[in-house]
Amino acid sequence: MNDTPLYAVFGNPVAHSKSPQIHAGFAEQLADPVRYEARLVPVDDFYGHWRAFLTEGGRGANVTVPFKQQAATLADRLSERARQAGAVNTLMVGDSGEVIGDNTDGAGLLLDIKRLEAPLEGARILVLGAGGAVRGVLEPLLEAGPSELVIANRTVEKATALAELFDARGRIRGCGFEEIEGRFDLVINATSASLAGALPPLPETLFNEGALAYDMMYGAAPTVFLEWAQAFEVRCVDGLGMLVGQAAESWYQWRGTRPDTTPVLETLRADLR
Repeated sequence: MNDTPLYAVFGNPVAHSKSPQIHAGFAEQLADPVRYEARLVPVDDFYGHWRAFLTEGGRGANVTVPFKQQAATLADRLSERARQAGAVNTLMVGDSGEVIGDNTDGAGLLLDIKRLEAPLEGARILVLGAGGAVRGVLEPLLEAGPSELVIANRTVEKATALAELFDARGRIRGCGFEEIEGRFDLVINATSASLAGALPPLPETLFNEGALAYDMMYGAAPTVFLEWAQAFEVRCVDGLGMLVGQAAESWYQWRGTRPDTTPVLETLRADLR
């Protein structure tokens, strides 16, 4: 019998996932051996595969597309940030067998922004997009104390509805891309446009001096958004650090220790090149 704690990432597709490599790096760094597997799950049988995982002694899992909403429904209890996000990317099994659903995306983003030493308190922040990825990061961003957070989206109604949902003393509002006004200290691209090689219609007066342009997507080459932002001589960073950061937060929820994300991130970056 293998007594090494068992964890996994559930997804479809999942072969591309870097989670096994990331968590193997954390396990080695912290001298805390775990088994971590990528599990391809049929889109119509997430619950069945989760139950089978539990019978194998599974202790927790990361959840990626298209199962984040289903993961929220099978959890016995949701963390506050999972409720705010409306989706779960981390499941953990408590000592009593209770299944707890969490969302570590926002924590991962904040961890990476702090690694970059980008100031958030008092900053003007612009988030491009109003999908599920945005919903998961708004509360942590607001808790960091920006002077204003603006959500811009092609469909204005989605941006304004999301802003109303997270309204915090008037510090958040939604608008269309054409209605973006002023300059920002942090601009986060969370649209799917990067995957399609497209760029939202953005004003050239977008960035304050010393601003950070951050794309939640990542790859071997800069995204189209980061290529565009480079012309304005601002710092440009992709979302690989967020990926490692949210994994580190999942690890902390499971194992109670906090990994150093930097060496794992450096290894992943080298592999991309």
